[in-house]
Amino acid sequence: MKRKLLSIAIIAITVCACNSGKKTERQSQQTETQIIKEEVQSINENETVKDTAQKETQTMEKEVKKETTEKVKVVEKAKTSNEPVFDIVTSMGTIRIKLYKETPKHRDNFVKLATSGYYDGILFHRVIKDFMIQTGDPDSKNAKPDSSLGIGGPDYKIDAEILPQFKHKKGTIAAARQGDQINPEKKSSGSQFYIVHNQNGTPHLDGAYTIFGETISGLDVIDKIATAPTGRNDRPVTDIKIEKIIRVE
Repeated sequence: MKRKLLSIAIIAITVCACNSGKKTERQSQQTETQIIKEEVQSINENETVKDTAQKETQTMEKEVKKETTEKVKVVEKAKTSNEPVFDIVTSMGTIRIKLYKETPKHRDNFVKLATSGYYDGILFHRVIKDFMIQTGDPDSKNAKPDSSLGIGGPDYKIDAEILPQFKHKKGTIAAARQGDQINPEKKSSGSQFYIVHNQNGTPHLDGAYTIFGETISGLDVIDKIATAPTGRNDRPVTDIKIEKIIRVE
């Protein structure tokens, strides 16, 4: 009897051990399966993130390429324009001007100086209400209040291009120059120019100075500059400067 009970106990233990082993094996398999699932999910997530990053990068590259292409087109258009357009950005606002193709020497000279930064920081050194505002003297950069201005410029003059079809209306861009006594050929200053302020123009200057452009927008800015308080030699009491000149067309 005792032997039978012992045998039964051994069998029971063996069965339990087998069941326990099978259970442990199943748990182990389930754990491995779960790990594999998590790894697969992680891989998929990483692939999704990578795909998203690649798409975003491609989108950004397309946008940058498009923007660069547009800028190149603007620059190329500007280079080939016969009547270039510039923004004269001043400390009192922006004046947009167009240069005439009929006065190529003055046009090309202005383009050269403006695009090289020559005018950056130069003052409107002579301002007369209902007449004109004048600028372009490089000596006016950081000039002291009592400085005598109006004679500075590059070491050359520009041949006159005085044409009858161009009149001194408000907003006209014309080249400054020395008087007829020492400059009978009416050659223009290499850099100085003025903008007419008078609403009715200044017809008494017609035929005497080269007009090479006109104001497209910003007449209100010209008004502000022309009506600013002035002191000695018609120089504004508070400096009014050209911050930069930008070619826009």
